[in-house]
Amino acid sequence: MSTLEAVVLGIVQGLTEFLPVSSSAHLRIVPALLGWSDPGAAYSAVIQCGTLAAVCLALRHDISKLIWGCLAALRMGRPLGTPEARLAALIVLGTVPIVVAGFTFKQLIRGEARQLAVVVAALLAATALMAIAELACLRRSRRTGSPGRDGLDRVGFSDGVGMGLAQMLALVPGTSRSGITISVGMLTGLDRRTAARFSFLLSLPAVAAAAILEAWQQRHEILGDDVWATLVGTLTAGIVGYVSIQWLLRMLTGHTLWPFIVYRLGLATLLVWMLAAGWIAAPAA
Repeated sequence: MSTLEAVVLGIVQGLTEFLPVSSSAHLRIVPALLGWSDPGAAYSAVIQCGTLAAVCLALRHDISKLIWGCLAALRMGRPLGTPEARLAALIVLGTVPIVVAGFTFKQLIRGEARQLAVVVAALLAATALMAIAELACLRRSRRTGSPGRDGLDRVGFSDGVGMGLAQMLALVPGTSRSGITISVGMLTGLDRRTAARFSFLLSLPAVAAAAILEAWQQRHEILGDDVWATLVGTLTAGIVGYVSIQWLLRMLTGHTLWPFIVYRLGLATLLVWMLAAGWIAAPAA
């Protein structure tokens, strides 16, 4: 992989990991459009270390509160005695489904699930869920005058379980981890910004575990001749990812997911046309 490919894929990863448009889909689509080989699920997971660092930096205040809240609960002798400790427990609970699914369907995720036909199907299915969430949020706003519960202290058990199960589906390229978890959070009653903040926090254990595991298992393939490309891609993804998080959180304060819904529909339409015309091949590389 050349340095140019690493930079481009890093930018794509950083932009699309947090925007609800699916990073895995774009990491599969962009190389296909440019005539490059598929970087593979392992490379995609490793450069997520950059976006992992971006989340930690962008949400450092939330993470700090979680840590101190958990320590305070332990000192009290009540592991769930603080709101922060309960939120941390929900993050752990919400991480279990994606860990189980990741190990169970590992070969499927690395192979057949990366076919562009599967990407298109996942794009359309997740986009439909995002549209349903927006319509539900609009109805709630008209009925109660509020788009949903505001603040991480308002995240409850059903939110954590629902978003955790949704995150599991993000293993399929095209789904979008942020898109599907934010949508489910909105459906369970959270406002967009709170759903996004919890979605990003929920991603931390899963992304860290996937990156570490893939880096170890595929270390010879990834770090053999592509050490520089991997480092460049990871750094680029981190820088762009930090900017993307800050922008999305500000954007969701007063705007909806509809621009992303329209974009995803356009992307799916373009892919279907290109597959039908034979411009790009359906099988994964």
